[in-house]
Amino acid sequence: MSLTYASHDFQPRCFALVPCAGVGERAGVGGPKQYHPVAGRAVVAHTLAALAAVARIEATLVVLSPTDTQFEQWVPGFEGARGWVARVGGASRAESVVNGLQELLARGAQPHDWVMVHDAARCLLRPQWVDRLIDVCEDDEVGGLLALPVPDTLKAACVGTQGEARVDATVDRAAKWAAQTPQMFRLGLLRPALMAALADPDQAALITDEASAIEALGHQPRLVPGDFENFKLTWPGDFALAERLMSTIAQVP
Repeated sequence: MSLTYASHDFQPRCFALVPCAGVGERAGVGGPKQYHPVAGRAVVAHTLAALAAVARIEATLVVLSPTDTQFEQWVPGFEGARGWVARVGGASRAESVVNGLQELLARGAQPHDWVMVHDAARCLLRPQWVDRLIDVCEDDEVGGLLALPVPDTLKAACVGTQGEARVDATVDRAAKWAAQTPQMFRLGLLRPALMAALADPDQAALITDEASAIEALGHQPRLVPGDFENFKLTWPGDFALAERLMSTIAQVP
């Protein structure tokens, strides 16, 4: 796929897209984790506040499940000129993102515009991290993502005789990075990349983030150093950790 967007007649804009249609079963908080309160606000409310503080984001689109009835309760007053909502979520993250990209097109976004996909559950996001990603990627041919070099020893697991997890091998951690979000790609590249993956069930199972869909087309996304605090709330203990961090970290745009 060509990555040529050369023209002097336009200035690419930057949109944020937040897939927010999941049920958060692993979180163990009795409902969708994006609506679980942390430091007095829903997880997703913190996330959207950080994105709203990034001046270069034209608008943020939140993709909800068609049956979602809670968003407006937890994030009152979000919708407006820079806050958009679409209840077009699909059965998977990739489907929700594809449907969200179609919604952005319907609202006037163009193929050459940038889209930053961000996890609703990465609620400790700081605006300066988003600005760092934009600074690095806005002139890149492919785009990129926030990520961190893996510091820990990695173990591949196998199943023991009693069904327990055991170490099968130690994995070389050299040149291994843990992917975060936002992940920033041109709409005209990301949408067909995800659609191609979804068209092949075997490939779709391997597409766990937007970058992996771009990689499947043969491209190499840029790795932009992120921050440890930009972790994704996944397990029950993550919510308590996020609460503690929010109580001690100055939220400076």
